[in-house]
Amino acid sequence: MPTYVGLYRWTDQGVKNVKDTVKRSEQARAAIEKVGGRLLSIHWTQGTYYIVAIAEYPDDETASAVNLTVAMGGSIRSETMRAFNAEEMQRVLDKIP
Repeated sequence: MPTYVGLYRWTDQGVKNVKDTVKRSEQARAAIEKVGGRLLSIHWTQGTYYIVAIAEYPDDETASAVNLTVAMGGSIRSETMRAFNAEEMQRVLDKIP
């Protein structure tokens, strides 16, 4: 399955409800699993982004749908990037003329 790295910032609402962040992450995990994905890891960080998550989804559309669903909760804003493992990157490189 394709892998995605999510970078998350809290909204004002998210900061007000920060004590629920672990509970919200479990709700996100359940949402990801419900659509056939898998949350590989989640980390709370310092700096520009307060949460970094790595997940697998069946496809780009499913990844986008889950991220939009989570964002609708109002506690986060996200930036999601498709990540490539070595085998996938080699296939990309093999397509370069």
